[in-house]
Amino acid sequence: MEHDYRELKTGLGLDHFEGRSWIGWHRHVTLVTSAHLFCTELRLHDPKAAA
Repeated sequence: MEHDYRELKTGLGLDHFEGRSWIGWHRHVTLVTSAHLFCTELRLHDPKAAA
């Protein structure tokens, strides 16, 4: 869990949002979460490609 959170924060930019609206924050978190899912799927199906 901590590895995933660290990857979301540092690698995918979860902590880079500086907007003011709930909708903007929600869109940002949705895109970061989607990117995390993509990276995880890539790592699980083809470990050499994720390196």
